[in-house]
Amino acid sequence: MNTNPAVHTLIEQIDSPVASFFSSCTHCGMCADACMFYTETQNPLYTPIRKLELMRKVWWQEYTFWGKVFKALGLSRAVNDEDLRRWEPLVYDSCTLCGRCSLVCPMGNDIVYMLRKMREAMAASGYVPSDLKHSVKNTLDKGSPMGVTPQTLKAQVVHIERETGRSIPQDQKGAQYLLLLSSAEVAQFPEFLSSVALIFQRAGVSWTLSSTCFEATNAALHMGSSDLAAQILQRIVAEAERLQVQTVISPECGHAYMALRWEGPNLLGRSFPFEVKHILEVLSQLQDEGKLLTHTRESGRLTFHDPCQLARRGGINQEPRKLLQQVAENFVEMEDHGTFNWCCGGGGGVGVNERAKTLRLVAFNRKRKQLEPMNVDRVVTACSNCRNMLEDGLEYYHMDNIQVTGLTEIIAAQIKRDDVTVTRGE
Repeated sequence: MNTNPAVHTLIEQIDSPVASFFSSCTHCGMCADACMFYTETQNPLYTPIRKLELMRKVWWQEYTFWGKVFKALGLSRAVNDEDLRRWEPLVYDSCTLCGRCSLVCPMGNDIVYMLRKMREAMAASGYVPSDLKHSVKNTLDKGSPMGVTPQTLKAQVVHIERETGRSIPQDQKGAQYLLLLSSAEVAQFPEFLSSVALIFQRAGVSWTLSSTCFEATNAALHMGSSDLAAQILQRIVAEAERLQVQTVISPECGHAYMALRWEGPNLLGRSFPFEVKHILEVLSQLQDEGKLLTHTRESGRLTFHDPCQLARRGGINQEPRKLLQQVAENFVEMEDHGTFNWCCGGGGGVGVNERAKTLRLVAFNRKRKQLEPMNVDRVVTACSNCRNMLEDGLEYYHMDNIQVTGLTEIIAAQIKRDDVTVTRGE
């Protein structure tokens, strides 16, 4: 039995799916052409399956006939801690876990699943970017990755209530909805919360915030620690159960929705006594019920950037387009959109790693190629992380004449504010 700790961390992550994926990989290279880090650098290191080479090597040495033979004869060097150290930037800085590689694989191999297993091994070995570790520590110690505290939220709520005259309910038991937020929506984009307050007030929705447990994001999943991710998720579940809500709303954040809606029950080992919906699903439902009342439409030329964890991995494709059709006169699609949309380049924890800034801006060139010929006034999205990356990328490529905004805010700007004729969503 191999006693190398580095090897053991990788062996522990090689389950039946991973073994079958490595066995069936034909090295066709289609995943490379689906990855913006490869297409924009042409560096073979950034081929998605290449990022898994250390895990593939361990699988080959430990579980295949010829691998065992080569290892026994000393013809194949074992993986060591130095290999993990060198591979860490590749695994964390050049993969957003967007899933486009998995989508195009002709063998049906889930490369994202394998990358996440690789990160689990990295985290277990202690090889994690310092910025990502700091985000996780902040979440555990302070309640949010950016260090936004309940006191910060309280101050923001007071400000919004004074500015808008609308009440933002907190800690109300028995409400239909518990709205979660991301740190960015508290610190950078508070207009999201004021927009939701307006929409829900006009729709007659019963909702609440938690004054102590408001953060939806989960950096521990990006880091690769299932135990810490479950600890963070448990806080949300316990608070939703305490408040006895029917539905927990994930905010405009792709990975927060993925973490709670799809990963949560598996990580905690039980089903939830409440539903989990993204804010776009809730707004679309209000639209179907005739409760999303608007009286104007945006006249500017708009396009929609699909967050990967919503569209490609979460199945939320039609909802944003239905909503935009109600509030936008000139909505146009990107050449690749919906399930096949290109990532912004900042997801999967990449946006947290300051050292990855240059690489992710290079990768954003793929997004620039999508947007440049479209002559749009605004890019609308539904993820605060995407919003930050889009703003950074557009500024870097001198395209900051294009505004970036959230879909919830676009809708709120068209909401009925007086007795004028309204438009009902169909």
